[in-house]
Amino acid sequence: MDAPAIKKKLGLKDRYAAMTRGLAWDTTYQPMDKVFPFDKYEGIKIHDWDKWEDPFRLTMDAYWKYQGEKEKKLYAVIEAFAQNNGQLGISDARYVNALKIFFQAVTPLEYHSHRGFAHVGRHFTGAGARVAAQMQSIDELRHCQTETHALSHYNKYFNGLHQAPHMFDRVWYLSVPKSFFEDASTAGPFEFLTAVSFSFEYVLTNLLFVPFMSGAAHNGDMSTVTFGFSAQSDESRHMTLGIECIRFMLEQDPANVPIVQKWIDKWFWRGYRLLTIVGMMQDYMLPKRVMSWKEAWEMYAEENGGALFRDLARYGIREPKGWKEACAGKDHITHQAWSGFYNYAAVAPFHTWIPKEDELNWLSEKYPDTFDKYYRPRFEHFHAQQQQGKRFYNKTLPMLCTICQVPMFFTEPGDPTKICYRESDYHGDKYHFCSDGCKEIFDDEPEKYSQAWLPVHQIYQGNCFPEGTDPTVEGFDPLAAVMDYYDLKVGRDNFDFEGSEDQKNFAAWRGEAAQGDKA
Repeated sequence: MDAPAIKKKLGLKDRYAAMTRGLAWDTTYQPMDKVFPFDKYEGIKIHDWDKWEDPFRLTMDAYWKYQGEKEKKLYAVIEAFAQNNGQLGISDARYVNALKIFFQAVTPLEYHSHRGFAHVGRHFTGAGARVAAQMQSIDELRHCQTETHALSHYNKYFNGLHQAPHMFDRVWYLSVPKSFFEDASTAGPFEFLTAVSFSFEYVLTNLLFVPFMSGAAHNGDMSTVTFGFSAQSDESRHMTLGIECIRFMLEQDPANVPIVQKWIDKWFWRGYRLLTIVGMMQDYMLPKRVMSWKEAWEMYAEENGGALFRDLARYGIREPKGWKEACAGKDHITHQAWSGFYNYAAVAPFHTWIPKEDELNWLSEKYPDTFDKYYRPRFEHFHAQQQQGKRFYNKTLPMLCTICQVPMFFTEPGDPTKICYRESDYHGDKYHFCSDGCKEIFDDEPEKYSQAWLPVHQIYQGNCFPEGTDPTVEGFDPLAAVMDYYDLKVGRDNFDFEGSEDQKNFAAWRGEAAQGDKA
């Protein structure tokens, strides 16, 4: 009688292979190249898909168990925060305006990222890359949901949080993040991974999640910090996917190197411009600050990013074009951004303000070479005007850069007193740019970027009014019509924080809470 066969338990590596490569097959009714055409047309040459490595080797059954445990902990904190009126424990009602921008600009990007990874997960020939992209797609959908749930609590008490998805498609400054992901999603699958997984997730994401979530903790917002740290464990895998994608392409064929280098140049610059808003939130919108944008850039970009590009040098990859300019810009971009949004606070669904004296002093300390010389006098002038009842609101809309779609308030490299302006002509039309980096991106693919939907252009052409609006009626107010199109509640969602409904309500609630504690 034969002895019963003892089934050997598979090791982690073998089990991962069985649950990824082992579930794939070569098609027979249609050729593989016809089923997976998208990973060919970018010019990237892949000779052996089995060389794709995923250091996490996470299978789907383990993934669901792992994420389920995180969900239990996350929602327990969110529920406790809501039940205990956690909104009263934040440092200052000004802080909520940072959450408004996060909810309007970042949370919709998670959903765009979910769709992008679902798309590329279908179109890679290699099973390992498909599985990694599909897991990240699920991660990004989860992030969109958890951020929405965590921040929805503030919508019950503060203005400007009521229509984030609607505003994302319409409000002028939200075209900055929207255009980034639409640009990436309309590229090929390898460029998408270079844009999102490498340039954004690996090189730049720590500048968003680590300092900002630490700031949430310092400002008493445990709901936000909990979803941030819950997402950060996913970001570790996302960063691994990014670096693995780059190394995989570079190791497969030397001809891939110049293609990858061009993408790194492009997407580093696009990501850097996008993070201007994050830096502004960090320097100006956190009443209790953790670190300056300059300190965060030096730690997470210059140190970590510098080490990364030194490591990639063995493949023939250099640091991105614009790297030195970005490092020099750490002293300027947040101050220029806050000045810009201060002037356009009438047409944005969040409040702005002049920093208090101790906050100005903090900025002077963090930016000793630039703030007092170039920016403090500007804010002191704005404050003096406001004290005289002349708080300035720009009643026009700013010129936008065709590529990054940030208003044209950045200055020339080496001269912070002069606005940087570049232009290109294409098919008889003139296109405007905020930097050499953005101009170079346009000049490389003008057919793509000449089609950019620039909200300020569309507004001035009359394309951003609610359906059925008649602009010919007597007394028609185009600005009011645009605010209606945004669903921005004028006088509640916009203008200065001083005197706002948010400020008054928060002061009243805190006063009532203090009286309740005494009783």
